[in-house]
Amino acid sequence: MPTTGPGTGAVPLMSVRALTRDYQTGPTVVHAVRAVDLEVSAGEVLLIMGPSGSGKTTLLLMLGALLHPTSGTIAVTARDGTSIDITSADERHLPGLRARTFGFVFQDYALIGALSAAENIAVACNFAGVVGRAASDRASSLLTRVGLESRAGFRPAQLSGGEQQRVAVARALANDPRVLLADEPTANLDAAHGRDLARLLRALADEDGRAVVIVSHDTRLREVADRVLWLEDGTLREIAALAVDPVCGMSVERTGPHLESHGVTYWFCSQGCRGEFAATL
Repeated sequence: MPTTGPGTGAVPLMSVRALTRDYQTGPTVVHAVRAVDLEVSAGEVLLIMGPSGSGKTTLLLMLGALLHPTSGTIAVTARDGTSIDITSADERHLPGLRARTFGFVFQDYALIGALSAAENIAVACNFAGVVGRAASDRASSLLTRVGLESRAGFRPAQLSGGEQQRVAVARALANDPRVLLADEPTANLDAAHGRDLARLLRALADEDGRAVVIVSHDTRLREVADRVLWLEDGTLREIAALAVDPVCGMSVERTGPHLESHGVTYWFCSQGCRGEFAATL
């Protein structure tokens, strides 16, 4: 059964079935994503966590039609209520489909250094079919939305990391996407700016009814997420089924090293963490 979010009775904004991505490395086949089932609702913030190399970015790229799966389907509900299977869409139609449906936020901001904040957003508007004064007006409106109207003429090098990422979020909204996809959006931000960005992503889901899908290691994002899923070895599972290592804070399965104390069972990522914890008892 697919992992579903709030509003189960409603038609999901995105529905994923048996999504798989394999890579061939010489004679070896790497299963980056394995038969993932997933549903995402409008207005939902979904956080997907997992260790490095678990397939998080691969999954996000497939969800945004930037990487073709080995097998499986991704259906997105368009604004007119029709369902579009992006995995079977003609390659020629994918750029237009992405431009109408998805907004992308990347870890490294990916802003054009020679352009101002407003110009970076206006260029994205152009790709979405909005040009001229309309693009400038939309860029100005989006900068105001993310609290950076006073930085419109600044180039990326003149902005802080937090400001650059807010510009990147504004740019991702240029095409008024139904689904916002964010890859480690807070990884380069300090604690305060990371929390600010998390709250901004939450507001975009609540106020606009967008689906926001985030892949990240950052536990701060759990505060704003409706659901948190764990991806490891290409397979999704509910994070509620995992335990937290009390020494290093890593989410771990309840099958490894553990220790019982005063009627409580503690689970650990390694014997090293178990030994360190035991020494404190």
